[in-house]
Amino acid sequence: MPFSDVNERVTEIRGLIADAVKRGGHGQDVRIVAVTKTHGPDAVEAARSAGILDVGENKVQEAIDKQEALNISQPWAAEMRWHLIGHLQRNKVKFLDRFSLLHALDSSRLADAVNEFGSRSGSPVESLLQVNVAGEETKGGFEASDVEMEANRLRGISGVRVTGVMTMAPFDAHERALRRVFAGARAAREVLIKAGHPARELSMGMSGDYLLAVEEGATMVRLGTVLFGARA
Repeated sequence: MPFSDVNERVTEIRGLIADAVKRGGHGQDVRIVAVTKTHGPDAVEAARSAGILDVGENKVQEAIDKQEALNISQPWAAEMRWHLIGHLQRNKVKFLDRFSLLHALDSSRLADAVNEFGSRSGSPVESLLQVNVAGEETKGGFEASDVEMEANRLRGISGVRVTGVMTMAPFDAHERALRRVFAGARAAREVLIKAGHPARELSMGMSGDYLLAVEEGATMVRLGTVLFGARA
């Protein structure tokens, strides 16, 4: 049976997360977002069987394909909360009603397009501001120095509800650099809160660095390989 050990892995991961929360001293609740990209709908089923209802996808079409397959075959499909964790092209904003949370609100132009969609639909789009704390050219998101200006601008629009920050740390960075990135995301969240946003969430940490992220205050960790094994 595919992913037969996910229950065991999730139990272990939850224990490790609880220990990391204690070490970090932030006292936060932490949600696991199961990243199922490149895996089939059976990965979603395995996550649910292990008690995880939050599913992350990088690409809109891959998420839609899995949603439709599960809606046909599984009575519990409506229970799942889908997170769009990858970059969203503006011409695909129209699919946001299929997702509970957009993690990568990464530019003012995208924010304006999302705002237009949310205003038309009559329901603001729950979103996280993506902040490029490390300033990596290969990653999207707002520079840390631009967060205050964008936070104030976003207070003036009604189609987007900014509920926190998402960031990605450099791959294979040493612990000090990782902590600096995660602490920078936490500081960016404080800027959002000061500007009046209901910014409770910190989406940061993946399979290789999630425990450090939790120590630094992560409320969501995006886990793929550590749950489902290496991708093909």
